Amino acid sequence: MLPTPDTSHVAYERVYEPAEDSFLLLDTLSSTPEIEFLHNRFGHGYVPLVVEIGPGSGVVIAFVNAHAQVLFGSRNVLTAAVDVNGYACRATNETVRKAVPENAASHGRYLGASQGDLVAPLKNGLADVLIFNPPYVPTPELPKQPGLMDLPHPDTKPTFDDDSYMLSLSYAGGRDGMETTDRLINSLPQVLSSKGCAYILLCAQNRPEEVKERIRLLGEAWNVATVGTSGKKAGWERLQIIRIWIE
Repeated sequence: MLPTPDTSHVAYERVYEPAEDSFLLLDTLSSTPEIEFLHNRFGHGYVPLVVEIGPGSGVVIAFVNAHAQVLFGSRNVLTAAVDVNGYACRATNETVRKAVPENAASHGRYLGASQGDLVAPLKNGLADVLIFNPPYVPTPELPKQPGLMDLPHPDTKPTFDDDSYMLSLSYAGGRDGMETTDRLINSLPQVLSSKGCAYILLCAQNRPEEVKERIRLLGEAWNVATVGTSGKKAGWERLQIIRIWIE
């Protein structure tokens, strides 16, 4: 089992704490079938760019970066992250730093975390692997979507209301818990490279079978499959990871 990055430095009152969904992503990405997929997809000297959207504590992208040699069969892997929460960006940078021991021979090259809305900071066609643990909890409405000037600067101490708002951005998904995830899925044809794939977490209330059917409607080249689950409750898969890829 590959070590899980240390996130003890993270201020969980304003940054999403690693939980079952985070660890399901780690287990899925390091499973034998997904390692084989990634090796086959990005072998032969290709240098993939892996981007996590909404990294929160940074535990997932730090795991990918620290274990690039195992996951991709090569250290020649670039990793990056984007989060609207500036505190999450700082936390992610530190989590990645701590996850890479000195003189380690397995890690990729981390490019840093950018503050922004979903894929807005990314150029079209550059993301080879996109990872997204979205705000998937169904809520009556989405929190107000912030401009960068609406959030407290990471150099200042946020108020209790600031903390509550930043945490709500990490879990509140609006109708069916899918309003933010739908925006991300709609951006995939622009942001993914020709080899691109995406790993997205869904819960049962997100209606995952309907989500997968919408992805197939993007075109004949688009494929989707469930590649990780947290088990079933009352016949429903509580959490699942879908992989979306282009053939």
